[in-house]
Amino acid sequence: MIQASNITLRIGKRALFEDVNIKFTEGNCYGLIGANGAGKSTFLKILNGQIEPTKGEIIITPGQRLSFLQQDHFKYDTFNVLDTVIMGNQRLYDVMKEKEQIYAKEDFTEEDGIRASELEGEFASMDGWESEANAASLLNGLGIETELHYKKMSELNGSEKVKVLLAQALFGNPDILLLDEPTNHLDLEAIRWLEEFLINFDNTVIVVSHDRYFLNKVCTHTADIDYGKIQLYAGNYDFWYESSQLMVRQMKEANKKKEEKIKELQEFIQRFSANASKSKQATSRKRALEKIELDDIRPSSRKYPYIDFRPNRDIGNEVLTVQGISKTINGVKVLDNISFIVGHDDKIAFVGPNTLATTTLFRILSGELEPDEGSYKWGITTTVSYFPKDNTQLFSGEETIVDFLMPFSPEKDVTYVRGFMGRMLFAGEEGSKKVNVLSGGERVRVMLSRMMLTGANVLLMDEPTSHLDMESITALNNGLIKFPGVLLFTSQDHQFIQTTANRIMEITPHGLIDKITTYDEYLDSDEMARKRQVMQFNTEDEEIED
Repeated sequence: MIQASNITLRIGKRALFEDVNIKFTEGNCYGLIGANGAGKSTFLKILNGQIEPTKGEIIITPGQRLSFLQQDHFKYDTFNVLDTVIMGNQRLYDVMKEKEQIYAKEDFTEEDGIRASELEGEFASMDGWESEANAASLLNGLGIETELHYKKMSELNGSEKVKVLLAQALFGNPDILLLDEPTNHLDLEAIRWLEEFLINFDNTVIVVSHDRYFLNKVCTHTADIDYGKIQLYAGNYDFWYESSQLMVRQMKEANKKKEEKIKELQEFIQRFSANASKSKQATSRKRALEKIELDDIRPSSRKYPYIDFRPNRDIGNEVLTVQGISKTINGVKVLDNISFIVGHDDKIAFVGPNTLATTTLFRILSGELEPDEGSYKWGITTTVSYFPKDNTQLFSGEETIVDFLMPFSPEKDVTYVRGFMGRMLFAGEEGSKKVNVLSGGERVRVMLSRMMLTGANVLLMDEPTSHLDMESITALNNGLIKFPGVLLFTSQDHQFIQTTANRIMEITPHGLIDKITTYDEYLDSDEMARKRQVMQFNTEDEEIED
């Protein structure tokens, strides 16, 4: 058990947290959520002792060991991989090294013998004789092959280092496990392995993640940071989101009787419980959900952008025909004889590790690039709006957000555009911001605004979920599910792909894979498909942002 008691953290005059009281107990996995800047990572650092709160204390059950995912990817560069993992239990590592030093002495004394005996007893009590085997098992599970186990951390690339540090956090069955964005820079196989590990983990887990699919899979509870407080809810992220939306709807229906509201809530809970799998986490979640009463659920004050793509005209039967497109960039053939036909009901997710190929294809289809060979043809009823992966050039100017959007607005009226911006969370004078000072998330919201204003019936979107917070991703996800037009897109968000796409394409070195199916079905039907999802982070001396 770990508990925050009256935790307050002030940064200058601002209180990031104010009198927070929350208890995290054994056997549960808690998803810590909140808007960007709410203090999710900061709260984890308070829990692990890296940040001292202004007031209050962190209480841990005596004798329990806390472990957390290190964010400094260069901290262990002088150590080998196995030792780095074993350092997850620092006391075990210290005992192991002290033993080695004693046994290496040429003049072994009686005192050395007594001390060695004490250390051997402590070493055995911590399962020390199995430590290397346990560390190796974690590394192999995460995809770090055996030949890397005795290499220096400095010899590993960025994604490999991330996996080793994750194995370090998991090592030795810690009583309390804190994970800050553990799925970042992990390939799909490693994420799946981690999901299973956490589902079967019997102790306390607190995790921060933007990966909704991951949170839904592993979490029994949701801890929501909102206005300096942390509110605890039973259930995973989807349950928290849907129940919060349900409560908002019920509050608007002021005349509805409490009995009717309770019945609606019970039906809602039964639906979520019925969808639960037989895993440990889902069973725990189900028991918690069954105990919920109407007063336990509160509407969130979280703000969601209003994302609703409404085409100005219906799309015809002929949408897009791609015939034999090839393209070479910097001497590398990234597209080789790609052909496909898009139907009027298609929402196509392009998946796989070859992101350059997909980006190149989208740039060709948007008219930014010319193919070396082949052709493409849009239907006469189509109007296309393109969301590029790299929008740097688009936002290099000195114009304001309002001026940037005005050419795309059906009504050339500042008041209309400002009203539209308000729905996208650019309230008041924020519409007067210059586009060259916007953050990554703000740029994306502006780009989505532009796409909505155009009224296009075909959306071409290359990584639209990058830089967005969970609220914006959820809003975009829901908006694209409702979108009545054609969608071609890429994303690293598993749930986004699973809930939006009805057709999956993957550009491989051996040609185009094209299947009418969901993302999960695509991955489950083909072992090689999962392996092809391995993200490539092999750049020499790669830097990964903390």
